[in-house]
This record gives sequence, structure tokens and C-alpha cells, in this order.
Amino acid sequence: MPHILERFKRLPLAWIGLILMLPVTAHAGETSHTGTSSLVDLTGSGYGMAALALFVVAYGMVIFEEVLHMRKSKPVLTAAGLIWMIIAAAYAAAGDTHTAAAEARHHLLEFSELMLFLLAAMTYINTMEERNIFHWLRAKLVSSGMSLRGVFWVTGLLAFLISPVADNLTTALVMGAVSIAVGAGNKKFVTVSCINIVIAANAGGAFSPFGDITTLMVWQSGHVTFGQFFDLFLPSLINWLVPAFLMSLTIPRIKPQAAAEAVTVKMGGFAVVGLFIATIALTVTIHNTIHLPPVIGMMTGLGLLKLYGFHIKMRQRKLVLPLLTIDTNGHSNPELESAVKHKIEKDFNIFESFERIEWDTLMFFYGVVLCVGGLGTLGYLNLTSHLMYSDLGAMTANVLVGLFSSIVDNIPVMFAVLNMNPEMSHGQWLLVTLTAGVGGSLLSVGSAAGVALMGQARGTYTFMAHMRWSWAVALGYAASIGTHIWINADLM
Repeated sequence: MPHILERFKRLPLAWIGLILMLPVTAHAGETSHTGTSSLVDLTGSGYGMAALALFVVAYGMVIFEEVLHMRKSKPVLTAAGLIWMIIAAAYAAAGDTHTAAAEARHHLLEFSELMLFLLAAMTYINTMEERNIFHWLRAKLVSSGMSLRGVFWVTGLLAFLISPVADNLTTALVMGAVSIAVGAGNKKFVTVSCINIVIAANAGGAFSPFGDITTLMVWQSGHVTFGQFFDLFLPSLINWLVPAFLMSLTIPRIKPQAAAEAVTVKMGGFAVVGLFIATIALTVTIHNTIHLPPVIGMMTGLGLLKLYGFHIKMRQRKLVLPLLTIDTNGHSNPELESAVKHKIEKDFNIFESFERIEWDTLMFFYGVVLCVGGLGTLGYLNLTSHLMYSDLGAMTANVLVGLFSSIVDNIPVMFAVLNMNPEMSHGQWLLVTLTAGVGGSLLSVGSAAGVALMGQARGTYTFMAHMRWSWAVALGYAASIGTHIWINADLM
């Protein structure tokens, strides 16, 4: 395959259009996600090269989002559609009109589970914000006398400890909301705090089967048992502590400005927090015991939130109406009653939490999942994995997996590794689990936590802002690998 790629690189660009018109020739195939057919290796064809070029251009536009002033979902959405059209055309030219559609549906299912999971988590976050939970927590942190540097360490530590149970994405959204509320008006603090939370959430998720989708995949494959994941605790902790210490030096020990007035939690606010915790517990339980997809638990929790929202509205109406709808003569005023009812419904409407969801982030996820899934269908992920493990060896390849995870989503990268199933020691399987989990912290777009926080702190936490600290994240990445090799030497 390398000689095919080298030969193709030397072709003039004008020939690529002609090659796209040629029928596809089947190479040694691989089993498709659907298990019903064999995928064609298109990595050396004009179809594959054109799709790869589209992805590179689209991702380049994401990287320069700040310069172009274009939302990141636009280029990847377009590229995703064009890539799958290229794939469908390639298979149709070979007389296969079913495989491309089946593969596309598989990746759409992956995205739908991710989107609905995010939809439920974001709605809870927005509802807690509307009920003043985060402003109340900010007021508590400020009143406790904690400095901005103290808040930086507390939110990072909580992200590291919560993500093994609540997954890194949900944890990052919750802690990010707290940091944004505490550092309101302090752009530098919010930026560094968001980077810290992303690193901590990804690191905490790496030593638990429930912390990240990739760790779950490794656990389900049987390469690492539940208890063996905790061998990665210390390397994961080092991965967070090294960059956190370096970033904390830039945060002054000043105290955040206190709120001008006392902050009170609106009716039902703490109950919403309880529902969110119960939803996470339900999600973990049903996935662990009866093996249902996590999205089922999250959407069930969303239904409970909507029901509780109705309860809040009815309770507000019952408590407030008798006090506000009586005129000065002690008689009921229908017009006033109607106005108060309207105000109550406007004050708490669960669908307003839906409206405030960062849809650009969700559409970006769609584009990335479909683009990367398309490249996998073309054979690029398998090609890369085979070249790495055959030519470079397990140690180097597993370190590179983490680097790839910062550019391409870690889920398809880990899927490619598991699908290839290279001969490795237990220590090397732990290493690839670690690197795939924490490697995404090197770039803001390298993990779901980073992408979600870019949407939550739009204009403050950006791709380039994260890039300025990538050197510190890289030091933590190297330190975590060194720690794993040292303390788990007997497993390597």
C-alpha cells in the first residue's frame, strides 16, 4: 500500500478527475460495521484522495475559525455530505448500491446516540443555570474567601474526580458553567480554567470504563477488566497535574468580585440538581447491568425533568396567583390573573432550555462523526493502524494514537485499533487506553469535552486559546506515559 500512495502522490492533479471516473477495483476487503458485506479499500483511488482532501480543507477551516469568523459546523457539515456522496459513487461504480448506505446509517446511529445524550445533558445544564444554581455556587465560592486560583484548582479537581462516573463530557459542561459564572468578565481566567477542566475531565475519564466511550470500548472488548483500569489512576493524575500547575502560575490570587446582592436559588433548583445526579446514576446502572445504551438513561432523565418542570409551573401558579391577582378592593381581577399566568409560564419554560442549546456544537459533532466515519469506510483508519503497528511497533504506535486522537476523534481511532487487534502485552493495552483518552486534550477539538466547552464559552475558550497551552498539555502527556511505563513496568 505505501508504494501505491507514493505513486499517487506523483500524479498531476488533472489526473485525479479522470481517476474518479474509473470503476473501483476491489482489494482485500474488511468486514463492514453492518457485518453484511466486505468494504473496498479505496485509499489509493481518486475517490479516497478526493474525500481525504475535503476533510483536510474542512478541518483547516475549523482550526482558523477565529480568523474566518465562520462557525465550525459549516465546513464539516458540507464536507460530510460530499464525502459520503463520493463513497456512494465509488461503490455504485463497482455495482454495489447497498454498502455505502448501510455504512452511512451505522454512523448516523452513532451520532444520534451522541446527540440525544448531549441534548439531555445540555438541557439539564441550561435549566440549572436558569434556576440560578451556578450563580448561587459562584456566590458561595466568593463568600468563602476563595481566590481565582483556588477556584481553578477546585473545579479541576472536581472534574477529575467526577468524570470517572459521570463521563468527561457531562463533567466538563457542569464545571465549565461554574468557572464561567465565577470568572464573569475575566476572559483570561475563564480561558485557562476551561483548558484545565478539559484536561482534568479527559484524564479522569481515562481510568474508568464509564469515563469515556473509548474506555468503554476497551472494557467491552475484554482486553482490560474493570479493576485493571485503576492501574491508570496515577498516570492520569500526572497528566492533569503537570499542565494544571503550569497554568495556575498565571492566575493571580485575587478574589472574584462579589455579587451586588444575595443570590437565591429559584423554586425547584436543588431538586433539578438531584434529578441530574439521579439521571447519571440511572444511566450508569442500566448500562452496566442490563446493557442498554447510555442515551436511554439520559433521555429518561430528560422526561423526568420535563415532568418536574410542569410541577414547578403548577406550584408557582398555586402559590403566586392568590397573592397577586387580588385588586385593592379584595376582588379577583381576571385581567391581572391572565397577565400573571403568562408571566409564570414565561419565567419557567423547559423549552427555553432547549432553545439555548449550542446547536452549532451538535452540528459540528455530526460533521466530524460522518467525515471520520467516511474516511474509515474508505480504509484510511485501517491503513494507518496497520502501518503504525507493523512498522513502528506497539510502544511508538500507542503514543501516536494519542496524537491522532487530538486531530481525529478518538472513537474511530480506538475502533480501528480494536478492529485490527494487534498482538500486545497487557501494559500496552493499558497504554493505548490512556493515550486515546488523554491525547484529545492536546487540542480543543480533540475531545467531546473540548468541543462542548468551546460552544459554552463561545468567543473566550477557542481553538487558538487552547493552542497557546498545548506545550504544557504535551508535557503532561509525556509525563503520564513515563509514569505508566515506570509504575506498570511488570505489565509491559
